[in-house]
Amino acid sequence: MSRVQTRATPEECKQPSGTVRPLIDHRRCEGAAACAAVCPHDVFEVRKITRAEQTALPLLPWLKVLAHGGRQAFAINADACQACGACIAACPEKAIRLERV
Repeated sequence: MSRVQTRATPEECKQPSGTVRPLIDHRRCEGAAACAAVCPHDVFEVRKITRAEQTALPLLPWLKVLAHGGRQAFAINADACQACGACIAACPEKAIRLERV
């Protein structure tokens, strides 16, 4: 089942930049890229994980990542997050949460 992902608008944002940051649970992330599709501030990047990132994962999550093309989401621009929450709602793996800085 496919969900249509629409980009959030800046008006939906609840905090100024630098107040919160998204944290990604890399044991859950399957690289679906929904977070990157909906974020109005380009906080996320989905890319292949590096060898060091591979070795940091336990076996079961690593196998899951491998099955999904070896890709995961990374909050490369976390300071730009303004807490709209669109990434949390869009993530099918529930791998993102917001943390107050």
